[in-house]
Amino acid sequence: MNSNKIIIVGGGSAGWMTAATLISQFPNKDITVIESSDIPTVGVGESTLGQINNWLDLLGIKDEDFMPYTDASYKLSIRFEDFYKRGDGGFHYPFGPVIENPRLGLKQIWYLKKLLHPETPITDYANMLYQNMALVNNNVLFKNESRELDTFSFKNDVAYHFDAIKFGLWLKEKYCKPKGVKHILDNIQTVETNDEGVTSLNNTYTADMYIDCTGFKSLLLGNAMQEPFNSYLNLLPNNKAWATRIPYNDKENELVPYTNCTAIENGWVWNIPSWERIGTGYVYSDKYVSDEEALNQFKKHLDKKQSDYSNSKFKNIKMRVGIHNRLFVKNVCAIGLSAGFIEPLESNGLISVHEFLINLVKIMKRGEQDTISQWDRDNFNVECKRFFNGFTEFVAMHYALSHRDDTEYWKDISNKSFYENRITDDSIKLDLLAKMNNKQWLNSDAGVHCIGTGLRYFGFDMLTDTSSDEEKAMIELRDLEVTKWNTVCKDKPKLLQFLKENIHKDGL
Repeated sequence: MNSNKIIIVGGGSAGWMTAATLISQFPNKDITVIESSDIPTVGVGESTLGQINNWLDLLGIKDEDFMPYTDASYKLSIRFEDFYKRGDGGFHYPFGPVIENPRLGLKQIWYLKKLLHPETPITDYANMLYQNMALVNNNVLFKNESRELDTFSFKNDVAYHFDAIKFGLWLKEKYCKPKGVKHILDNIQTVETNDEGVTSLNNTYTADMYIDCTGFKSLLLGNAMQEPFNSYLNLLPNNKAWATRIPYNDKENELVPYTNCTAIENGWVWNIPSWERIGTGYVYSDKYVSDEEALNQFKKHLDKKQSDYSNSKFKNIKMRVGIHNRLFVKNVCAIGLSAGFIEPLESNGLISVHEFLINLVKIMKRGEQDTISQWDRDNFNVECKRFFNGFTEFVAMHYALSHRDDTEYWKDISNKSFYENRITDDSIKLDLLAKMNNKQWLNSDAGVHCIGTGLRYFGFDMLTDTSSDEEKAMIELRDLEVTKWNTVCKDKPKLLQFLKENIHKDGL
């Protein structure tokens, strides 16, 4: 198939991220975005992961370009509260590299420390392994140009909190349109198709390739192409969310460099501090609680946190959890919610967008004379679904390892038999139970070891002490290093001050 003329249906963050990616890599292609003026965007994806830096680099976008216009702040970690047990407190999954010893694995050293000193709090794990946690614990940020923290990279080890709607608007006005992307406001009422795929929209708009960014509606891939959708509710039952925005009570202390996720009765609540306000929402399953009762539970949680929601509007979002069988069918490719969605835990909404786009660019760059082969489309489908399904396993692990049993929701979702009816796919089988039984997977550098340890699923034998004097000395040495990291960070500017000096200079 040819790909010289491309129409993207749907705006929002997914649509404009798609347009920005394509125009940056293929400036000679004819690219048009058609979006409706009266379709509201979901606006859930306000928190990102570190992988977005690769996408920003690909497009040549710098922090100072977009952050002042998108209510943006920096993010260094994700905190999970009460996921293990109710009232248990929290643990962190920080970004950046683990600080390892060349001869003695540091994770093993921490597990030894926990064995020798059972009173060691679970929060100590991230504090011991990640220099970033010194920044998080002191609520500070600096660029580390003189390498006072020898492994922290300001460029690579931070992500962002921002308003996804404003981000889409910035991409549209400041990046895409100046580079030549065409913009049409129209409602797509009809999609004409034949054996080759989509032929036109509204009997008016024609292209070689159509990209579906219409959200959960999936107007092109789902409705027009009739591509089957695989629901993942049997593994991840959360399918609803209440979302709102609340003001700061104490901005200097509440504007923190991490996303907070708090488990409550029938799901969990996100807390995303951006520059102007806090985005918050309650993700839940309507199998266990009504929308009305869920809203009451959410407000009760906000009351407990002393949040002022008196002037806040609450939006109810129905989520389509799962993914289409194929994401690239004939001349239609889906990006964003129209392709699939897991749930907001681990900030996976936007990561699927930019990771799918990077895969799309790879296959498009193979084509000569602007063509895309069936092999390339198949490769895109396999690679994107492998990423998506792996992330699904990761998210499911947060629930599977929980010991909460205070509601029917938690009794079910933390029951290991719940995962025996796991998702199967033609090319990929999710085998969560097998992976959890093989504890050595927690020894990887991926964040899975932080989640496993935070949920008391230790990656190594904790029953016997066979430690050497050298290993015990390593514990003391690392504790001293943690103290040093905190000393370095203690007098650095608070995140609020850092943003004022470097990003939000004009109060934007």
